[in-house]
Amino acid sequence: MIRALLLAALWLAGTWTSAALAAPRWLDDAGRPLPGARDALALLATAGDDGLDPRDYDAAGLAARAPDAAWAAALEANLLRYLRHLHGGRVTPRDLGFGVVAAPLPAAELARRLDEAVAAGRLVALADELRPAFVQYRQLRAALAAYRTLAAAGAWPVLPAPPAPQALRQRLQALGDLPADAPDTGSDDDATLADAVRHFQARHGLAADGVPGRATQAALNVTPAQRVRQIELALERLRWLPPRSARPVVAVNIPMYRLWAWDAGRDDAHPALSMGVIVGRALNTRTPVFADEMRWLVFRPSWHVPRSIVRDEILPALARDPSYLARHDMELTQVPGEALPRIRQRPGPSNALGLVKFIFPNDANVYLHGTPAPRLFAQPRRDFSHGCVRVEDPVALAQWVLKDRPEWTREAILAAMNGGDSRQVDLSAPLPVLLYYLTAMVMPEDGQLHFAADIYGHDAALERALSRRPRP
Repeated sequence: MIRALLLAALWLAGTWTSAALAAPRWLDDAGRPLPGARDALALLATAGDDGLDPRDYDAAGLAARAPDAAWAAALEANLLRYLRHLHGGRVTPRDLGFGVVAAPLPAAELARRLDEAVAAGRLVALADELRPAFVQYRQLRAALAAYRTLAAAGAWPVLPAPPAPQALRQRLQALGDLPADAPDTGSDDDATLADAVRHFQARHGLAADGVPGRATQAALNVTPAQRVRQIELALERLRWLPPRSARPVVAVNIPMYRLWAWDAGRDDAHPALSMGVIVGRALNTRTPVFADEMRWLVFRPSWHVPRSIVRDEILPALARDPSYLARHDMELTQVPGEALPRIRQRPGPSNALGLVKFIFPNDANVYLHGTPAPRLFAQPRRDFSHGCVRVEDPVALAQWVLKDRPEWTREAILAAMNGGDSRQVDLSAPLPVLLYYLTAMVMPEDGQLHFAADIYGHDAALERALSRRPRP
C-alpha cells in the first residue's frame, strides 16, 4: 500500500515513476524483462484497439529501447497513463461544456490495482476491468476493427453523381449493406439494390427512400478512415459516462434523436423502451449534455414561456398579429417575486409541451415532454426544439416511469392527460436521466452500426482538444 501511495504521488506530480521502485517489478536480476513487462508492452502497442493512440504511451519507443532501470520507470509511467485514459478518457468533458462525467479512479486506487494485477500475473485482465462495462463499448470496439480493415484495403474512390449501379453495388457490399452474394440483375431499377440503399440510409440518419440522392452520395463517399475517427471519438465519450448502476435509467442520444429506457439490472443492449425524440436546434438552442434525476411528471402542463422566446418569437409575432396570444391559448400572468408579467400557455392539446412533461430539475431548465406536432417525428433530422427534448410516445414513457405505481395504468394515464386540470405526480424514487452525444453507435433495435451527423460540432471540438494535448 505504501508503494502504491508513493506511485500515485509521483504520478500526480507529473514525474516519472522512480526507477528504483519500478525496476524490480518489470526486470529480473539480470535486467531482462519479466512476463509482466511483456504484457505491459503488448497492452501499450494495442492501445489503438480502444481508439487510443499508442504514441501517447511511447509504445514503439519502449519496444525499441534496451531495458534498464530508466526504461522500467518509463514503462510504468506510460502504463499508468494508458490505464487512466482507458478508464476515464483523455479529455476532461467539463472543459468542453459537457455536464456528464464519471468520477475518475483515484491515483492511489489505480496504483494499488496495478500492484495487485502485476503480482498475480493478470495485467491484461485489469485492462479489461477498467474498460467501460457497456455492451455498446464492446460493440463499437469491434466496429472500429472492421472499419480499420476497410481503411487498410486501399483507396476509396469518390462515387460520381449519380453513381453507376455496379460501383454502388460494390460500395454497399463493402459496407455490409448489400450481401456479397446478392444477385446482380444489371438493371438500373434493381429492387435488391434499392433495398440496400434504404438500409444504408437508415444507418446514416437519412430519409430511407432507396434513391441515392445528394445526401446519400455524400454519406457513401465518407472514407473508412473518417468513420474510424468517428468511432474513436464515440469510444472516448463512452469513457466519460458514469457506469450503469442497478437502478433503472432513461437516456437520450442527442444526434441520433433517440431515447431508451432500461429496467433495473438490464444491460444497455436490451432496453425496455425505445422511441424517437426531437432535440434543440443546432443553430441557437442546443440541448445540453448532462446527467440528472427525474423526480416528478406533470399531466396537462401549462407552459411559462421563457423570456428569450417571448423576445425573439412572440413579440415579433404579436406585432404582425395582435390576436396571436388568443389563437395560441396564451395569457399574461404574474409570477410571484417577478416584477414583469410572464406569458403562459394554458394546458391542453395545443400546448407546446403536449399533455405531459417529465421533470429532472437542472440549471438549464431542460426536461422531456410531449408535443402537439407529432408530424415532425417523420423528419430524419430532428433538431427543432428550444432545448428541451420532445418524446415521440409520451404515454409509453409515462407508463414506464410509473410502472411501480399499479394505480397508474395506461387508461389512468390517458385519463389524466385528457382531463381538465394539471396534475403533478411524484416518482417513488429519483430516476437517473442521461443526455449524451454519440455520432457512432450500434443501435439496440437492429444491432447495426449507425452514424449521425455532428449537428452541434461536438466531434469537431473533441478532435481539436485531442490535437492540442502535448505528447509525453
